[in-house]
Amino acid sequence: MTDADLTVTVPDATLRDALGPLPEGVRVLEWDFTGPPPADGLDLVVPPYMGGNAVLAALDGVPVRLVQSQSIGYDGVADLLPAGHVFANATTVHETSTAELALALVLAAQRGIPRFVRAADEGRWAPVALPSLADRRVLLVGYGGVGVAIEDRLLPFETRVTRVASRARETDRGYVHGIDDLPELLPDAEIVIVGLPLSDATRGLVDDAFLSALPDDALVVNVGRGPVADTDAILAHAGRLRFALDVVDPEPLPDGHPLFASPDVLVSPHVGGASSAMLPRMAALVRRQVAHLLAGEEPENVVLRT
Repeated sequence: MTDADLTVTVPDATLRDALGPLPEGVRVLEWDFTGPPPADGLDLVVPPYMGGNAVLAALDGVPVRLVQSQSIGYDGVADLLPAGHVFANATTVHETSTAELALALVLAAQRGIPRFVRAADEGRWAPVALPSLADRRVLLVGYGGVGVAIEDRLLPFETRVTRVASRARETDRGYVHGIDDLPELLPDAEIVIVGLPLSDATRGLVDDAFLSALPDDALVVNVGRGPVADTDAILAHAGRLRFALDVVDPEPLPDGHPLFASPDVLVSPHVGGASSAMLPRMAALVRRQVAHLLAGEEPENVVLRT
């Protein structure tokens, strides 16, 4: 091997250090997509995690074998990634953390954690009996890796889970409804957890009709993408329904946005994947991709070729 059998770029020293020792002949450089690329003939590049997809324009005219995203979602990438690139998403990196947050939001909303925190801030003792998570009918809308991870955490809480995906199918875990079944399923749901990617088919799916079909006091949790839910519809139903939202539209929410003050709406700032689990899992994915490229194998998680 030569010193440049494989050239990898990562956006910062933190990910570079997390990679640890790599096979002989693999060179790792830092590039945050500002300024020119640090070398000719890059094999694997990892864009920055934050800052959006606009940075992908830096790859125009840069020969790269694989662009490895740090996010699962890739909505908008096809419009911004220059031609001639192979793009992989970060499946295996964020599912666990996102599922943890989904469960945390459900539990916080069901057991009244926000109201207890507010009461404590005011120096008040404010006991109240609230709905359990146990025995609730949960509608899980989106049944990819994140959806399966959420289900893994819901079932030990003795919930009754109904699965929904883009198409109906049988799985080892049971039947998955198609999204066309939602009008029949929503009236019976006590908790709805939305973990859908953003596409033309899912944009605005959680609209007035969707929310109107839910029974009073149902909880809607969104850990997918903000534009899957219509913000005006959420505001119109807040109070009759409860919401716990890790993703919103627009994002970030401007200071003083009505969602912050709406009754029974809990907002977290899109932190589903932002936990200590991310870095080691991202590093493990990059190491596997390096191994695939060295062996002449197809990379994992390829979702787009431009």
